[in-house]
Amino acid sequence: MVRSGLHAHAFATRILFFGLGAVVLFSYGCIVNSPPWDFGKLLGVYVVFFFVVAQWINWAFFHQRPSGAILLGGGFIVAGGAIISWASLRGTL
Repeated sequence: MVRSGLHAHAFATRILFFGLGAVVLFSYGCIVNSPPWDFGKLLGVYVVFFFVVAQWINWAFFHQRPSGAILLGGGFIVAGGAIISWASLRGTL
């Protein structure tokens, strides 16, 4: 939303996108920090979620496909998140 606001030409459109971005960021901060989650585990899984969603948004809205290097690095990110999740479920983390 902020990226769209930065590239919008009309002032009203910029303000709208910046405002929406601020509301989403504030809402995200409240949702993530309200429950008593283990921050280290949460952050490990969050990085995976953020990577996957960011690549999808980049492809769907900005028509930029991820390169091979991004997909390879992303594979390592997803594998790391899977390890953290697996260890958390087993109680070994």
